Amino acid sequence: MNEKEPILVSACLLGVPCRYDGGSRPDPAVWSLAERYRLIPICPESMGGLPIPREPSEIVGDRVLSRTGTDVTAEYRRGAEIALALAQKHGCRAALLKEKSPSCGTGKIHNGKFDGGLTEGYGIAAALLKENGIAVFGEREIEPMNAFLRKKAP
Repeated sequence: MNEKEPILVSACLLGVPCRYDGGSRPDPAVWSLAERYRLIPICPESMGGLPIPREPSEIVGDRVLSRTGTDVTAEYRRGAEIALALAQKHGCRAALLKEKSPSCGTGKIHNGKFDGGLTEGYGIAAALLKENGIAVFGEREIEPMNAFLRKKAP
């Protein structure tokens, strides 16, 4: 029997109430991936020690700041390191992450002005995963992720 390939998945996309506002963003398309993959849920923000709920935060320069200016960079980095350790422990080649998030954003993240605007970039955890050879995809990139994972590991 073939074991399912493991992938990291943002826990909020699986319905875990871990977002900054205490909510989640369950996505049936993400849930359906469990038929093909072993889903490893992560929430780098809560794994890094931040409470649920918590103030919204955005990347400002090389720091992560809450809306009221509290520097939460250390918690974001700690959560990113834990996410990377889980990916490595489970042999994940890919991660499907919550778009726009300061932890998990892939390609576009909030602009650091708390005005809803976006800018090019990666969240703290997404960037660390990517730097360590794990392909990162946003929740609307399921097909590109599937295509990537169909390729055999080198």
